[in-house]
Amino acid sequence: MTAPFTTLAEFHAVLGGLPGPDPEAAAAARDRDAQLTKPPGALGRLEDLAEWYIGWRGDAAARCGVPQVLVFAGNHGVTARGVSAFPAEVTAQMVANFHAGGAAINQLAELAGATLDVHALSLETPTADFTTGPAMSEAECVAALAAGWEAVKPGADLVVTGEMGIGNTTSAAALAAALFGGDAGGWAGRGTGVDDDGLSIKRKVVEAGVSRHGQKAPLDLLRCLGGRELAAMAGAIAGARSYRIPVILDGFICSAAAASLEKAEPGTLDHAVAGHLSAEAGHGQILDALGKTPLLCLGMRLGEGSGAALAIQILRGSLVCHHGMATFAEAGVSDD
Repeated sequence: MTAPFTTLAEFHAVLGGLPGPDPEAAAAARDRDAQLTKPPGALGRLEDLAEWYIGWRGDAAARCGVPQVLVFAGNHGVTARGVSAFPAEVTAQMVANFHAGGAAINQLAELAGATLDVHALSLETPTADFTTGPAMSEAECVAALAAGWEAVKPGADLVVTGEMGIGNTTSAAALAAALFGGDAGGWAGRGTGVDDDGLSIKRKVVEAGVSRHGQKAPLDLLRCLGGRELAAMAGAIAGARSYRIPVILDGFICSAAAASLEKAEPGTLDHAVAGHLSAEAGHGQILDALGKTPLLCLGMRLGEGSGAALAIQILRGSLVCHHGMATFAEAGVSDD
């Protein structure tokens, strides 16, 4: 579907009109859960996950059978400041690796039976250095948001958003610092593995970006401090909600992008759960601020949507238990 916005103001208005979950479907899920052959609450978060998913799909029989993994790639002008252990050329090289099937996300998407769609966003034109001006013009940011929105397949029943972009942990750290406050430099982690000198540079770059742009509104912060792949993930997350498709968020970069939506319009991320807790500095702080408890904590920090793709299995586990377990009546077990 063509994105229903051409400006950031229109996109903000769209966020305010996105649909919510189906309360009747959620109630039906709760009712069935209460009848299953187990003590109440014995499956912990799996019970909540099943109700959440069914409510958003609006179908008491909903199952996760058609997941879509979206990976967006973008280049960042701020990389020239020495914030990454790898050169910008690696972004395009990794996109080629995705297309060849050689990355971690290829394996995890295949394991989940998910469609994997990779979108390279103007790699030949990096965003501007956000320490000297906005990373993107409004037109560039809106184009990236629209690319994400339009990448969502209406027939999908789950969306995972991932990214690739040398320098994007710096962009995400600056965006998170501007959205949530605190010590700006403290949001910066080692990303691709920068040494102590590189980390010091990275922190100074984040501080400079926040100093220049930090007082702007959330979507303008995404424009000024983010990158095309961050904006595309935000657009895809919003686009998924327009179809009532649940979303599993990936790590630090994805969560920073998503946070711009929640800050712009509270409640926008109600259809999203956190797939995992990244080892990248600051991710836990973002999830705490968003009220999202991660499904997995495995020390991962790869990006690409990898942690979220792995978490598809947890969601599936919740649904097979919900639909497949017998009720007390069916099993002839007393629930007194």
